[in-house]
Amino acid sequence: MRLGALKCLLPVVAVVTALVWLGQTLWTLHGERSERAVADALAANREVQPPDDASGDLLFARAHFLLVRDRIDEAQALVGRIVERGGPPVAAKFFYDVGNARARRAVGAIESSQINRAIPEVRLAKDAYRSALKADPQLWDARYNLDVVMRLVRDFPELEAAEEETKAQPKKLWTDLPGRPRGLP
Repeated sequence: MRLGALKCLLPVVAVVTALVWLGQTLWTLHGERSERAVADALAANREVQPPDDASGDLLFARAHFLLVRDRIDEAQALVGRIVERGGPPVAAKFFYDVGNARARRAVGAIESSQINRAIPEVRLAKDAYRSALKADPQLWDARYNLDVVMRLVRDFPELEAAEEETKAQPKKLWTDLPGRPRGLP
């Protein structure tokens, strides 16, 4: 009698299992479709916010959208979620884009002779490229761009530490900004 009851329940269990699997698959497809719609809107230059449970790739697409438009502070607010959800490859791309945005700002400031505004941007670009290389040491574009921005502003750590002590001295005649590099390294 027990075996007969089990044989009757077997089709019901199979149908319920199939319905649960179908529901889960449809839910996943719906999520992927909505993420694709947001990514397509960002690619079409429309201002769209990703959902709270967005993947790392979608958050990176939003950050890239913001960085291209020189909205660096808004993009950097996404860094925690991008690193957490996207892993090292997506984090490396994000930091590389941040470095590029900072380098563009620095070059713009140099071209308009705003040296004091360019120096911190160059240093932030260096930090971003170094973070990209920590996440992905094989990212050669970040290595190359780091080399280029390192030529924009020299690093003098011993001078930065002694800078507080020498505030009473006259201004330096030689700036930290030797000039914009031209051509290949």
